Amino acid sequence: MTKINFHLAEQPRSGLHWSDVKHEITAWWHSAHSLHELQSLDDRCLQDMGMSRCTTDFEAAKPFWMA
Repeated sequence: MTKINFHLAEQPRSGLHWSDVKHEITAWWHSAHSLHELQSLDDRCLQDMGMSRCTTDFEAAKPFWMA
């Protein structure tokens, strides 16, 4: 069995920082949450915003990292 050591104090070699990862995850969460809220709106609310149910379904079908 191989022992794996995780050194949290070391910076990743790719130059990616923890704050960047945290920012991306937060953005993905907000995107997924927004799509969920958009799906929960009724057609009248969507029409008030200038959107159709078809547009909402199209946006909701996107993966959260692409929205």
